[in-house]
Amino acid sequence: MANYDVIVIGGGPAGLTAALYCARAGRKTLVLEKLNLGGQITSAPLVENYPGLPGMSGAEYGAALTAQAESFGVETAYEEVTALHPGSPIHVLTDAGEHTCRAAILAVGARHKTLGLEGEEDLVGAGISYCAVCDGAFYEDREVVIVGGGNSALQEALFLSKICKKVTLVHRRGQFRADECLVQRFHAAENISFLYPYTVSSLVEEDGEVRGVKLRHVQNGSERVEMTDGVFVAIGHEPETEPFAALGLCGEGGYFAVSESTETHIPGVFVAGDCRAKTVRQLTTACGDGAVAAMAACRYLEN
Repeated sequence: MANYDVIVIGGGPAGLTAALYCARAGRKTLVLEKLNLGGQITSAPLVENYPGLPGMSGAEYGAALTAQAESFGVETAYEEVTALHPGSPIHVLTDAGEHTCRAAILAVGARHKTLGLEGEEDLVGAGISYCAVCDGAFYEDREVVIVGGGNSALQEALFLSKICKKVTLVHRRGQFRADECLVQRFHAAENISFLYPYTVSSLVEEDGEVRGVKLRHVQNGSERVEMTDGVFVAIGHEPETEPFAALGLCGEGGYFAVSESTETHIPGVFVAGDCRAKTVRQLTTACGDGAVAAMAACRYLEN
């Protein structure tokens, strides 16, 4: 069993930023990540919306952030956290053993809901995207499909309509689950069309890139193919908070119901990044959360 000042659970931008700040403050810090250091951003083909950062791939950004944190003494380990027990010290249980710490930062992130289609994961960055703000510029003057019918889907459709030649939204219902003001703007846009009630049954692929989607009518089962240059999936997110449900921190949708202070009601436990209940989930907001959580954790340790 190893003991640390701070354990950061999650090695995405929020977690690595938090670890960097803690280590620079002289705190012995460990980052626990179950999949890949850098988080979801590592799958982005290009990161060019982070202020002051020259364009680079998400993998390059993740590697650079990891190296920067480690250069200040941050320790990293590929372990999946299975439980956290508050106390003094805090006990963090993983699939490889147990660690203790005086403060813990939960930066476990939120995964995009996928369509669950064959080959979908392999086509991320090759025609499949889950973020219009991140990837919309790659489809300038091209035709795209958006899957979804809530606020996020309509917001992404409106955003892409300013960039793309044509935007087609595919929804399984005949009515939107979105705010009326968004629905009105959606219908007013000249280059947005709406296909309903359809679900995406498979992806049309050629030479390793998306070329279209096969759609199935929800009511009569008929099928059609919609050719497209890209598919944006906007059917929601799922926070990675399941191992921490017993802590009583989760609110609507399973997100940690924690304010921008990042402080929880549990002494020494803080929350940062996309797993926190908030309206904007971007690289910049994740890093901002990480910095706030780290500074709050360091103040807690000082007191």
